[in-house]
Amino acid sequence: MAAMKPRTGDGPMEVVKEGRSLILRLPIDGGGRLVVELNDAEATELRDCLLKVTE
Repeated sequence: MAAMKPRTGDGPMEVVKEGRSLILRLPIDGGGRLVVELNDAEATELRDCLLKVTE
């Protein structure tokens, strides 16, 4: 059985570029972070959706 690693904390929301992908790290309620890998087209679509609901 693999050893359990402790959580490294929530940390801030961040996006980093790794190769052709964008990695989104989003803090979630209850601890930890949701990690999502997006390509440029998906990131653009997400931006457009967020702009629509925040205007």
